[in-house]
Amino acid sequence: EQSRARLGLEYVDLYLIHWPLPRVDKYADSWKAMVKLRDDGLVRSIGVSNFTAGHIERLEKETGVLPSVNQIELHPLFPQEELRAFHERKGIRTESWSPLGRGSDLLDDPAVAAVADAHGVTPAQAVLRWHTQLGAVPIPKSADPARQRANLDVFGFELDDAQMRAIADRAHRRIGGDPEAHEEF
Repeated sequence: EQSRARLGLEYVDLYLIHWPLPRVDKYADSWKAMVKLRDDGLVRSIGVSNFTAGHIERLEKETGVLPSVNQIELHPLFPQEELRAFHERKGIRTESWSPLGRGSDLLDDPAVAAVADAHGVTPAQAVLRWHTQLGAVPIPKSADPARQRANLDVFGFELDDAQMRAIADRAHRRIGGDPEAHEEF
C-alpha cells in the first residue's frame, strides 16, 4: 500500500519478491500476501526474482498459484537452460537481469563482436537479441539515452543457430548471488 501510494497508482502492473531468502523462510508467506493483493485488484501480475525451480514448486504446492515472471540472472555466461525449460513448462515468463553480464568481458569477446559485425550492430545489441530469441525479456541497465535507444533496437535482425551458439559458447558462471544462500536485506 505504501509503495502504491508513493507511486500515485490505483494498482501496480507487476510486483515481485526480490530474493527467496531461504534461511529466513518467509517467501511462501510473502507469496500468499501477494496473491491476496492480486485478488484484491491492487496488483495485476505477481512474480518472483532469483527463485529456483524448487522455490517455485513450493509456492505452487502451498498456494496453487504460479508466478507470472521469474527475474533471474541470465546472460551468455550463465544461460540457465534447465531453469528456462522449467519456466516454459510452467508458463512462467523468464526475465533476464544482468543480461549483458555486468562486470565481465562478455561485450569485448571476439565471438560476440563477430556476430555483431555480421549484422552491423553493437555487441550489446547482439547479446540482447540472443535473449529475445531465447524467449526471455532482457532488462539492461543504462542511464544513457542513446544506449537505451540502441538497447531497444534489436528487432531488425535475427541470429541464426550458429550465431546463437557462438554467443553462448563459453564457460558458464554466475556473476550474482546464489538464490539458495544469498541474503539481501
